[in-house]
Amino acid sequence: MNTPETRWLSANEQRAWRAFLTACNTLFGAVDAQLQHDSGLPHGYYEILVRLSESPGRALRMSQLAEASTSSKSRLSHAVARLEDRGWVRRVSCPTDRRGQIAELTDEGFAALAAAAAGHVEQVRRSLLDPLSAEQVEQLLQISASITAAGHGQGAARSGGCPLGTMAADPDEPEDSTECLP
Repeated sequence: MNTPETRWLSANEQRAWRAFLTACNTLFGAVDAQLQHDSGLPHGYYEILVRLSESPGRALRMSQLAEASTSSKSRLSHAVARLEDRGWVRRVSCPTDRRGQIAELTDEGFAALAAAAAGHVEQVRRSLLDPLSAEQVEQLLQISASITAAGHGQGAARSGGCPLGTMAADPDEPEDSTECLP
């Protein structure tokens, strides 16, 4: 519908939009293919394992995990069920809310994540970071933050109590040492 409020894309904006879509599809396709090939793990499942590994006690409420992994609650529930089948995640009742559930990363799940991490990091470098200069990486960070904030309601990023951007502790290192798992 053509209304007076419609702000159509200029030719340059249209090119930027389509280039962004192509870049995203290319990047996500390469990352997912690498994880599937090397680890038998879709990127969405890898992301769930990462988010759990970064959380205190390697555990999150299912609602927080859905938000952190940008999954719907039903899609997350299905994915967690598949990860439970592999023995990588377990669900337990929330001690403070009988209706809630907590997803916990098992030792086997952490081991699977650790085994997949090196190949994943290399693919992320090859597909995203290596083609960019240090300045472009910083610009990408800023652009991504702006897009994420806009998607969360006119710049108001939601937290939901989820500790995003934290580091995952390496169980073989001293307690104050951390290792980032992408």
